[in-house]
Amino acid sequence: MAITGTSALGGTVKAAYDRYVEFSLRSVPTFRTAVDKKPVAQAMPGSSVVFSIHQEMADKVTTLTEGTDPTAVAIADVTQVSVVLNEYGNVVTHSRKLGELSFSDVDPAIANLIAYNMSSSLDVVIATILAGGTNVLYGGDATSTVEIVAADIITGNDIRKSVAKLRAANAAPKYGNLYAGYIHPEVAFDLRSETGAQSFEDVQKYTNSSEILHQATGVYGGCYFMETSRALVLNDGAGSIPVYRTNILASQAVAEATAVEPGVVVGPVTDQLMRQRPLGWYSLQGWSMYREAAAYRIESSSSVA
Repeated sequence: MAITGTSALGGTVKAAYDRYVEFSLRSVPTFRTAVDKKPVAQAMPGSSVVFSIHQEMADKVTTLTEGTDPTAVAIADVTQVSVVLNEYGNVVTHSRKLGELSFSDVDPAIANLIAYNMSSSLDVVIATILAGGTNVLYGGDATSTVEIVAADIITGNDIRKSVAKLRAANAAPKYGNLYAGYIHPEVAFDLRSETGAQSFEDVQKYTNSSEILHQATGVYGGCYFMETSRALVLNDGAGSIPVYRTNILASQAVAEATAVEPGVVVGPVTDQLMRQRPLGWYSLQGWSMYREAAAYRIESSSSVA
């Protein structure tokens, strides 16, 4: 009996496509965990939010004299930090025809892309704010960004020195007695190479598993480290080599003000035949360095670059 199979009529058999579309390789948004100073009681709506910082009084260590009133001292002026609210967002418009004819589920795929773009974009904004901090250490023998050469990689001493500076400034740690470290994977490689692969202690020794943050690498030198590919890298070293920014942060290093929380927005269909649909994300927010003494940045090269 003759059987007509797929080999005979191959032109009528088409490939089957998975309706689920995979996405590009992604890192987990990390830098928003650096933000822990937000308005408690905003007086009124406005285009900016002003935070106030009281300076500590000087220690009074001399003894009082019986029968004599102590001399009153003046309280120092309040330092103010203003955070400007700005609009952030992105949008795509896809056609009805694409939705009708595509082999994949278009709406969920685009919503996924939009949501990731939102979190990724805001992460980069905060990383850029941190790169504007005034307390900087440089890898190797460099004394400025433009002097950094390929040999000026990070060392454990750079981490310990940053932590010592924060403790000396009475900057409050972020996680128990630990400061937060945000480090590029290629810089983390150099740190492990110098200190030994086992020098990073398990984060579970310091916090329970439900509190462990995304990208958590371990604990070293008084820092709870998170690796992220969004740690800022600019080609601004000697000869335009890449310079990596590693951030060591205490509490209240960065302030955030929010009028509209970031979220996905499905826009209205406005064309006459209802053939186009906008989908995007939007937020009305702002960030600024809050306590400069609570942030140190280490600028270095990497042997992996």
